[in-house]
Amino acid sequence: MTSAIVVMGVSGSGKTTVAALLAGRLNWEFEDGDWLHPEANVEKMHRGIALTDEDRWPWLRAIAAWIDEKRREGRHGVVACSALKRSYRDVLIGERRDVRLVYLKGDEALIARRITARHGHFMPATLLHSQFETLEEPGEDERPITVTIDARPAQIVSRIVEELGE
Repeated sequence: MTSAIVVMGVSGSGKTTVAALLAGRLNWEFEDGDWLHPEANVEKMHRGIALTDEDRWPWLRAIAAWIDEKRREGRHGVVACSALKRSYRDVLIGERRDVRLVYLKGDEALIARRITARHGHFMPATLLHSQFETLEEPGEDERPITVTIDARPAQIVSRIVEELGE
């Protein structure tokens, strides 16, 4: 039985929208991993400076703590988090066999158009290319549910629920 789901992908792939809809559909708790970033990270991104791995470790540990809290309390949760590298996903999921990974896969041009159209987000479109350069797509051993983002969010959620089989 799955206790938590990490919805991953580059900025603009629809993580927050899909994760929130998925949590609602499953009647699970939702967390936007972006809100767990330390203030220094948010300031860096606002200035258009890409985060380093050192910047990300405290953020990833905070998300892992949120996941562990849900598991410990016997509750369920869905968290949106870029989780671009395998080493990041190892912090978030690692040996937690009850935590599943959903990868929202999309084309850089489509995602760039989406980022340009949205307002009030701290991730500028100029950093998108660096995210694609950093992205390490999940391997089969990570048991990802890979969903292309070429459909409407509700359809993407239906695909995920079907793949989960719960």
